Amino acid sequence: MSRIAFLFPGQGSQKVGMGRDFFDRFSLAREIFDQADAILGFKLSTICFSGPEEKLKMTEYTQPALLTVSYIGFRLLQRDPDLAAGHSLGEYSALVAAGCLTFEDALRLVHKRGLYMQEAVPFGLGAMAAILGSSYQAIREALAGVTRGVVEIANWNSDDQIVISGDADAVKEALTYLPGARAVMLPVSAPFHCRLMKSAEERLAVDLDQVAFRDLRFPIITNVDSQLILRGEEARSALKRQVSRPVLWQSTMETLGREGVETVVELGSGKILLGLLKRSSRSWPRQPQLLNVEDGDTLTRCQAVLSGAA
Repeated sequence: MSRIAFLFPGQGSQKVGMGRDFFDRFSLAREIFDQADAILGFKLSTICFSGPEEKLKMTEYTQPALLTVSYIGFRLLQRDPDLAAGHSLGEYSALVAAGCLTFEDALRLVHKRGLYMQEAVPFGLGAMAAILGSSYQAIREALAGVTRGVVEIANWNSDDQIVISGDADAVKEALTYLPGARAVMLPVSAPFHCRLMKSAEERLAVDLDQVAFRDLRFPIITNVDSQLILRGEEARSALKRQVSRPVLWQSTMETLGREGVETVVELGSGKILLGLLKRSSRSWPRQPQLLNVEDGDTLTRCQAVLSGAA
């Protein structure tokens, strides 16, 4: 039987209108949005559905928004995978799906995570950029040439897409040393996964120690180590170390290939992770089947394919 993996997106996947179709079509989605609104003390649903975009991309709102929409997609799909992974924030979604964290605890944690990250570097002073068409070594050399400020590799998304993060001026300077590469500034409000996030990581560790982590129903691959884990304490440790360290997504996708995964479902807003996997899986013996669940139509198609009806 085909081995199935679920992927859960992180920041950068958010968009105004996310989750609205779920809300309109499924009572479970309305219940979960109402629950999120009550837990957070503000109308997360309104921010998801109506924005404005500038507010939705503030990390304190982005993180609970993406978690909530991914969780709704998972609940509606009504099945477990053989293994899973989440990109940065998405690791919390994966842990909720695996029964390691409750939705309520995860929602409070990611809201605090977003606040701590935003407070670590005031809005506008940090930046992240995705670099396309340049090697890891060339990017390392460009970063070494930066004369002022912090800039580091934050996400190794694939061999042809690497994200850098740091002080806004340092990020811009680094890009000048990569004239042959294409760079895309990311719609985020803080420079994630670099040492500027160390204070946020330390504050979050205190909160993580106050929350119950259960052993997982199915394994997930951690961002910080690219290792399969099944124990709750392993999950807690990975989340503690994740905030200021790079996301090893390329090696995470290589792990999916070694595990014999044949079908991959992205649960939540957008299909960014499927796009990365499509490139990363070129070396696999067999190309995986790629599906996503972000609204009622994609949910119906995914259910049909996984049940063998399509």
